[in-house]
Amino acid sequence: MTPERILDKPDLDAALDALCARDARMAALRAASPEPPLRRISADIAGLVWIVNSQLISVAAARAIHGRVEAALGAVEHAALSAAPDELFRAAGMSRVKLKTVRALCAAVDDGLDVEGLEALDEPEARARLLAIPGVGPWTADVFLLFAHGRPDAFPAGDVAVQSAMKDVLGLAARPDRGAAEELAEPWRPLRGVAAQLLWAYYLGRRRGRDAAPSRTPAGPVRPASVEEIA
Repeated sequence: MTPERILDKPDLDAALDALCARDARMAALRAASPEPPLRRISADIAGLVWIVNSQLISVAAARAIHGRVEAALGAVEHAALSAAPDELFRAAGMSRVKLKTVRALCAAVDDGLDVEGLEALDEPEARARLLAIPGVGPWTADVFLLFAHGRPDAFPAGDVAVQSAMKDVLGLAARPDRGAAEELAEPWRPLRGVAAQLLWAYYLGRRRGRDAAPSRTPAGPVRPASVEEIA
């Protein structure tokens, strides 16, 4: 039976079993890839701020910035975020663009957005409310829905790691863009998010294999948004 939400490792395993039963390519990929880990983040404003903060930078940098913000605030919550001056975030290393998004998120909460309450809404409505926040794009919304709510069909089609893995797994000539990735993922409904987790496992396993070579540096430069930013 396919779980309605991916809340623990047995849920993830059951969803992977269902996906692989539907698509032989996914079954072959699962057999050849590292086991996808269970990733969960808090379904509150702190979890959403973490995803915003983690875009476009290395995991280590994201953790350092988020940790400094949390240490300075005491807790990453609406009241503390709203009251904190811009200088606190800038001193922690948060970019102006991300700070603008955090301010927009706080304003949305002031206007009645219930971040934690999104978990009870159906996926299209929850996604629409997230996308209505200035600065929150499809990648941020979809990753939040996938890892904060455990929604098995939330699919971050714009994620470069997912796109790169799809190119290899589906034998494509080039990495698909967001639109093409969404179209190619249609057969995986209602488990597109589970497919993304398997594709990420493949991609990260391949990347770590390359990173073992002396010519590469572990941290690397700034890179496009990917699940690596929240791992």
